Amino acid sequence: MLIRLLRTFLAPYRAQLAGVVVLQLISVIAMLYLPSLNADIIDNGVTKGDVSYIWTTGLWMLLVSGVQIVASAASVYLGAQAAMAAGRDIRAALLHRVGSFSAREVGLFGAPSLITRNTNDVQQVQLLIVMSVTVLVMAPIMCIGGIVMALRQSLGLSWVLVAAVPVLGLTMSVIISRMVPGFRRMQERIDGVNRVLREQITGIRVVRAFVRERQETWRFGVANSALTDISLYVGRLAALMFPAVMLISNVTTVAVIWFGGHRIDSGSMQVGALTAMLSYIMQILMAVMMASFLAILAPRAAVSGERISEVLDTESSVLPPRLPQPLTEDAGTVDFAFAEFKYPGAEKAVLRAIRFRVEPGTTTAIVGSTGSGKTTLINLIPRLIDVTDGAVYVGGTDVRHIDLEALRGSIGLVPQRGYLFSGTVASNLRYGRPEATDEELWAALEIAQAADFVRDMPQGLDTPVAQGGTTVSGGQRQRLAIARALVRRPRIYLFDDCFSALDVATDARVREALRPEIADAAVITVAQRISTVRDADQIVVLEDGAIVGLGTHDQLVRECKEYREIVESQLSVTEAAR
Repeated sequence: MLIRLLRTFLAPYRAQLAGVVVLQLISVIAMLYLPSLNADIIDNGVTKGDVSYIWTTGLWMLLVSGVQIVASAASVYLGAQAAMAAGRDIRAALLHRVGSFSAREVGLFGAPSLITRNTNDVQQVQLLIVMSVTVLVMAPIMCIGGIVMALRQSLGLSWVLVAAVPVLGLTMSVIISRMVPGFRRMQERIDGVNRVLREQITGIRVVRAFVRERQETWRFGVANSALTDISLYVGRLAALMFPAVMLISNVTTVAVIWFGGHRIDSGSMQVGALTAMLSYIMQILMAVMMASFLAILAPRAAVSGERISEVLDTESSVLPPRLPQPLTEDAGTVDFAFAEFKYPGAEKAVLRAIRFRVEPGTTTAIVGSTGSGKTTLINLIPRLIDVTDGAVYVGGTDVRHIDLEALRGSIGLVPQRGYLFSGTVASNLRYGRPEATDEELWAALEIAQAADFVRDMPQGLDTPVAQGGTTVSGGQRQRLAIARALVRRPRIYLFDDCFSALDVATDARVREALRPEIADAAVITVAQRISTVRDADQIVVLEDGAIVGLGTHDQLVRECKEYREIVESQLSVTEAAR
């Protein structure tokens, strides 16, 4: 998964990566050349007392060091540039993919997990790329080059390298094999911490209202302790790597000095050659140490790569049509033709055999008990989810065959929970139609009964709005959401219980002002209040995902038991008969 991900997103940066390889090669060659020059200074300059040779070779060492520094710095710059760009592209791809998901896929992964994958997981992959282009390229070149140069200095001591390198590689392999499953559990537990924290921040008012601070602290403590435990486990394994490398490195150094000293004493080796041999062994082991540091990052990045690829490889259940059809002139008509929706793995469908028609210029109300499928039914029209059986038609065309942008552009949706984006009042109202003028915004605000409180704001339409609309009340947020839908001027209005946050008087004023504005559009409204729906042209009564009543208020009061029970729970007998 990780290799495929890197191959895909690093492909546009081949030139930078090629430059990294070339520069790292120059840098490593320079590093490998320096111990040989140092050995020459000792053997041919210091030992023989040739000061001129020492100066000449020393200046050459300075030049080689300068080349090594410049090449190393340039390679790190190019590598970091490629890594950061690849991380940016991965985040953009994730956002694009998640943006295409239906409610089904978002529910499958969960919002906390999707956030973690687009932040922490991408960061792990990005860090691996940075270290790979700087360390992974250098380490094998330095290791192989160091072995070759060390063998040139003394073949008699080569057995030390033959023993040390495999032992070091085996030690690293054992530790890394135990770290991979630990990193996988760590990422899952980061999801858990994000989920609990997100719930507590979002529902902080509920937590305080029900005096659940202690219990929520305990919940977070459980998730936090689980993450801490797995982090400590992985950290202990990682902590073993460097002592193991240093132990093997120091033992190897002692062996080289011990056996090299005997060779010098016998005259088969010079002091400078032993010094160079030690430098090369340290370079070889340093390369292994750098590779081991990379090995710490690789397992976690591999897990993160799997999680990122899982999102990128998931296709939305709402796919754009292969041959999209344009909207017809009769795009205000909505038909449900035995529509059904069932979640994957569910025992029964959420909606079953839904069949009714909505004409332009009419209002259809949908009522029913909690969990009867009202919001799910609304979501089928703009294809936030797709039917699993039957069909939904807009303007006589199956919505699955209509261009998605055109379909959704003809719909004004006001969700049950009005959501405002960070920005200003004006930017939120123009969300569906950026070219709308200030006059049009004020007209929509007047209809939604929101103009008064917007005028009272410090900067009017330019007043900043916090993320989620937390700087305004729930009722104000709902009225701004209604105004946003009006600014769009759609052919179909979907009001998903959006009047519930309004008091009865404001509700009545908003509906009275809406009536002439939406007279030519098809209106579908989900509501709990009978006073909101009693004047609708037709009322659809849902119960357990099926239609149990369809008609006007008066007809349903006489003929539908479920509707009559809802009416009697809210209105007196006299009011219900009016």
